[in-house]
Amino acid sequence: MKLPAWISRLKQGDLMTGTAMPPTDDPEWERALINRMAAEFLRQQRRSRRWGLVLKFAILAYLLLLSITLLMDGVGRSMGSAGEHTALVKVEGLIADETNASADRLVKGLRSAFEAESAKAVILRINSPGGSPVQSGYVFDEIQRLREAYPDKPIYAVAADVCASGAYYIASAANAIYVDRATLIGSIGVRMDSFGFQRALDELGIQRRLLTAGEHKGILDPFSTFDDWDRAFIQGLLDNLHGQFIAAVKEGRGDRLKGGDELFSGLFWTGQESVELGLSDGLGSPSTVAREIVGAEKLIDYSQKRDLWERVAERVGTSLATKLIEITGAGIPRLR
Repeated sequence: MKLPAWISRLKQGDLMTGTAMPPTDDPEWERALINRMAAEFLRQQRRSRRWGLVLKFAILAYLLLLSITLLMDGVGRSMGSAGEHTALVKVEGLIADETNASADRLVKGLRSAFEAESAKAVILRINSPGGSPVQSGYVFDEIQRLREAYPDKPIYAVAADVCASGAYYIASAANAIYVDRATLIGSIGVRMDSFGFQRALDELGIQRRLLTAGEHKGILDPFSTFDDWDRAFIQGLLDNLHGQFIAAVKEGRGDRLKGGDELFSGLFWTGQESVELGLSDGLGSPSTVAREIVGAEKLIDYSQKRDLWERVAERVGTSLATKLIEITGAGIPRLR
């Protein structure tokens, strides 16, 4: 019987260990070959287990170090708040539920900042394109309440790259708004996104079957017709929300607004232009406002973020689905 090539090579010598194999006329050579293969397999298994343990230990050490770092951030902030300082609350990204810029987190941060006895003032650092009118309205109302409860503690909004729509809704509640020359600010308007695929379905010969209880329940269905009555109804809803937005801005900014109706058209301007239009009060960054306006250069961050394990999970990538939901959300009215 002709032996396979790989066994013939092993006859000449073990390629992995360099140990000679017994001659083929030895009746025990097959057993020796099996024993050697089994031993090599066990060595490979032990090596794989060792590397597996090393990898698991490395992941555990990373998570432990990350947890300690996040905890120390909180401890450091608490210890640092003892001296006179300017409190900082960040509004970053989409303003929506379950984000870092949700009303719940912003309100908690604002309350902590106003309640801190050694905080001379509060800076709302904004870098956001806007978001939910409901979430923005919650924060606007809370700022108004806190200003009444703490009349000696001013709050300043400082816009970074973008302070648009719902973000400007929030900013307008502050005592004053400061911007950079290149900041994009304004966009006082409301939008609702949808699509219409009715003609495409007709051309493809596809019949849409939508069952509803309620004559207008499917008003925003992208595969159904969108008639004049539907359009008028949705436009009325958006106009109502827009009116609430305009009223809030006028309440917050008052006589400082120098422009006309174009301010409320959804357009946006640079920071330099916004000062001339009365949408903002001057140029400045958080550090310059803290140093020159407040008189307490030390900034301490009171922003409320996701809890410890949510933040750990986010850093290792398990919150991707949540981010996609935050970014999408078609059909929801947004101040953007």
